[in-house]
Amino acid sequence: MTEPIRFEDGAAYERFMGRWSQLVGTRFLEWIDPQHGWDWIDVGCGNGAFTALIVDHHAPASVHGVDPSEAQLAFARERFAGKPVRVEQGHALDLPRDADSADAAVMPLVLSFVPDPARGVQEMARVVREGGVVSAYMWDMDGGGFPYHVLHDRIRARGGTVPLPPVPEASRLDVMESLWRGAGLGDVRVETIRVTRVFDSFDEFWTTAKGGPSAGQALRAMSDESLGTLRDEMRDVVTRDSAGRVLMEGWANAVRGAV
Repeated sequence: MTEPIRFEDGAAYERFMGRWSQLVGTRFLEWIDPQHGWDWIDVGCGNGAFTALIVDHHAPASVHGVDPSEAQLAFARERFAGKPVRVEQGHALDLPRDADSADAAVMPLVLSFVPDPARGVQEMARVVREGGVVSAYMWDMDGGGFPYHVLHDRIRARGGTVPLPPVPEASRLDVMESLWRGAGLGDVRVETIRVTRVFDSFDEFWTTAKGGPSAGQALRAMSDESLGTLRDEMRDVVTRDSAGRVLMEGWANAVRGAV
């Protein structure tokens, strides 16, 4: 039996997923077009990869990050020392925040990990004041948008097990739209955001992929021979540019609505 996916190492998360989150998050923030001076709550803030985009580019009055992982929050606290960011341990289903107290609530790459997504959206809507924005983005888990899905498919083809988030279907555009409308939000819009990440070499890509919590368990269980064969297969299938750099594509589905 595989363990559930847990993100406990802020530095490892930064390499494996934080940079992906920022690639999508930059485009996502352009799409929702936030105003300066907003009070934000970042639900599932992790190590602060997305939070940093708000702080660096959108001049928030404050950002309140909430995440269940104390190890991730420790990384975030160091990252935002001296900045208008407060992070604390908490859960998406019971946000440590008063009603009608934020201008925007966002859930970056988290929605499918919430065991009850509908309740999670309702909680975000509860803490955002009238006229504020509730938004999220999540890898298209059903549609092949997860950046490392080729590696995961090849592990599964060998009989290995790679865990999925608890509610992968919550990443679909139609489900997102339904969740947002079901929470009573208005002006609901959805969008798909495609990004490409560049790895300087195959070795950088491979080291990064192996450090991920989703595939790491299965890879550690492989024999050296099987792991070497898989590595060679991945070396053959990745896309490269003229300089030999590895290009990986991913796409996330995004949703926004107004209270």
